[in-house]
Amino acid sequence: MMKLKLGPLADDKPVKVSIELPAGVHRDLIAYAEILGRTTGQSAPDPAKLIAPMIERFMATDRVFAKARRNPAQPGARAPERSG
Repeated sequence: MMKLKLGPLADDKPVKVSIELPAGVHRDLIAYAEILGRTTGQSAPDPAKLIAPMIERFMATDRVFAKARRNPAQPGARAPERSG
């Protein structure tokens, strides 16, 4: 049996965020939702509900992010500038 990176989705109070996705990414989300539904024996979740767990999983497995989060910048160090 296949082992996807995402498992069943937790029911949690969401925060509303609007984003635009490329059409190909949206198609892939739909396909992922269908496969996830088949592998969990449930109906396919709304593809938009996959975005938060995917980002969460991505950040949880990013070693550089985890290290930086454990060791915040030293006092007096400049924070990275934000673009935009």
